[in-house]
Amino acid sequence: MKKQKFVYALLAVVLTMAMLLGACRTAAPAATQAPAAEPTKAEAGQPVVVAEDFKIGILTGTVSQGEEEFNEAQNQKAAYGDMIVHNTYPDNFSSETETTISQAVALASDPKVKAIVWVQGVPGTAPAIDKIREIRDDIAIIVGVPAENPDVISSKADVVMAVDEISMGKTIPDEAAKMGAKVLIHYSFPRHMGYATIAARHAIMVEECKKLGIEFVDVTAPDPTGDAGISGAQQFITEDVKREIEKYGKDTAFFSTNCGMQEPLIREVWKNGGIFPQQCCPSPYHGYPSALGIDVKGHEGDVQYMLDQIQAKLVENNQQARMSTWGVPINMLMIDAGVRYAIKYGNGEVAANDLEAFKATIQEAAAARKVGNLDLTFYTENGVDYKNYLLLLAPFYDFAK
Repeated sequence: MKKQKFVYALLAVVLTMAMLLGACRTAAPAATQAPAAEPTKAEAGQPVVVAEDFKIGILTGTVSQGEEEFNEAQNQKAAYGDMIVHNTYPDNFSSETETTISQAVALASDPKVKAIVWVQGVPGTAPAIDKIREIRDDIAIIVGVPAENPDVISSKADVVMAVDEISMGKTIPDEAAKMGAKVLIHYSFPRHMGYATIAARHAIMVEECKKLGIEFVDVTAPDPTGDAGISGAQQFITEDVKREIEKYGKDTAFFSTNCGMQEPLIREVWKNGGIFPQQCCPSPYHGYPSALGIDVKGHEGDVQYMLDQIQAKLVENNQQARMSTWGVPINMLMIDAGVRYAIKYGNGEVAANDLEAFKATIQEAAAARKVGNLDLTFYTENGVDYKNYLLLLAPFYDFAK
């Protein structure tokens, strides 16, 4: 437990490094315009009622830096019209923090804006919130995927959300076991294994595999930032998956710590009949569309369409019970939950930082998307519970249903 708390303390630093290195990007084709979406529904299937005249600001990356978040913001605008005001932070956010701050302050400068939903919380978010608080003390600020230190961002935002990466060290082997895995191949390289969260997740994976009777095998892949580049790393995965299956058999599960490796990994597992519990960043959009040749044009932001298309491709090779991901891009769910809560805040139904109400709201969003209940825990560091900093785990999607 002490080790895990220590690891969490370094989470924000690691996430910042990952963003600066461009480690986590979706692999779906870029879109210039998202399709219209049906109005967001609450858990019981009733429309989310807007009783007052107010606006909600959403701040995301551009399509090139955060396609899933951008599309979800557009979905929310399609559902609620001019009540949603959507701004984007710059692609080069690490060196253009002043632009990020100005975009956030621009949202807050509209007196009708009662809440800002900010996903991802890139560097510059904390000082931007400070600037907003100077001119407005009545705005609820909800941040997802924070890059700044937990103690800093939790003291600025009303609600913070992040993915529970450490717990994946248990959930990934558990899912692999359910799929019949006897071996788990872990692809990584020294640079990634130097990250605290990746190292901690790896250690938990090793122990969990021992408990489950799964042979854990470390395989060192080329670093995509090295001389061979991303193409060399992808070529290695393309060639090695078949070798590992020939060596250990088809009941071999695969996991890679690198986003750029997901496309060839998914494709080769699908072709050769292995097991694939989830990507490093679980989402239906991550690796699957390009790996399986799925055209998303005209369906950008339509998660159920993507899940249905993946399922159809998996059925072609009888892989529907041996490959999975999460049933929702978690960053999209964060925005959906943030908007739902912002509506409740604007209607005067909740306080800006009512965490129990927010937890119920994010479960409503998950239920509306037919994801199932999320596993929600609070971030803890050095014995301090950050009660407004939620860690999220989503259920695996069952393509064999």
